[in-house]
Amino acid sequence: MPTASTTGPLRVAAAKYVVEPRARGFDFDAFARKQADWLDEARGAGARWAVLPEYLSLELAAAHPVAVHADLLASLRALQAHHDDWRALYAGLARSTGMHVTAGSFLLEVEAGRWRNRSYHFAPDGGCAWQDKLHLTGFEKRTGVIDPGDALKVFDGAAGRFGIAVCYDSEFPLPVRAQCEAGARVIAVPSCTDTEAGATRVRVGCMARALENRCFVVQSVTAGQAPWSPALDANTGEATIHCPMDVGLPPDGVLARTHGEQRWAIADLDFAQLDASRADAQVANDLDWPAQSRPAVLRARLEGAGR
Repeated sequence: MPTASTTGPLRVAAAKYVVEPRARGFDFDAFARKQADWLDEARGAGARWAVLPEYLSLELAAAHPVAVHADLLASLRALQAHHDDWRALYAGLARSTGMHVTAGSFLLEVEAGRWRNRSYHFAPDGGCAWQDKLHLTGFEKRTGVIDPGDALKVFDGAAGRFGIAVCYDSEFPLPVRAQCEAGARVIAVPSCTDTEAGATRVRVGCMARALENRCFVVQSVTAGQAPWSPALDANTGEATIHCPMDVGLPPDGVLARTHGEQRWAIADLDFAQLDASRADAQVANDLDWPAQSRPAVLRARLEGAGR
């Protein structure tokens, strides 16, 4: 995808996406209409980039009988029949809305009986790219069929260069640091958490990555209850757009956050302001990062204390 101009602020939207409670008659067409409705709302608010949450594709299991949607492995198998339509749907929505769309994640069967948690990104000019989740949660490991990705990527899009860190990946400093060293100025984080502890971990990870790298982090979340699905059963957290906590930027590092039934967190990413803040910054974590690697601080040594 070609690099877009970043001379002015870029309006982005992070979804607090309410999972379908499995209403009667839900099928792929109903799913497609729901996506169009959500993205039309983001476009109506002026967004040029929309980020949807992790595991969004599993909502499609609601279109299948209980023997499928109540069993994770059966859901993953059934999901594969929707893959081409899924890609065509978001490619078409990116084109018709004129927005870049990070379409959450799709559990893709990459070889017989082995799946990867893949986040696709669609551009309005027809471009498509993807990032596989690199670090698996305990739930994903216990399935025995989901594998981690093996490549870390950056892309050129509406915000210039950006990266994707799928949920748990946002809790690890070094991969995100590598994306930022490769030129990423925004990290999209499609996430799905079912406990307050999980939501806090991802939120704190996103805040830390914004602080360390002097970048923007756009986190989407799932919301609502879906007892029909073993993976989407309960959902918690708020969609949030993060920035560094420094001069000229919000002191809490939050540009926007959803509240209550609000569906989108929407903010303007001002790259000129981000750059200008460095001149008067109280700290420069991104520039001071190499100092962590001095030989004297690479390994702690035991010293006597209070003796």
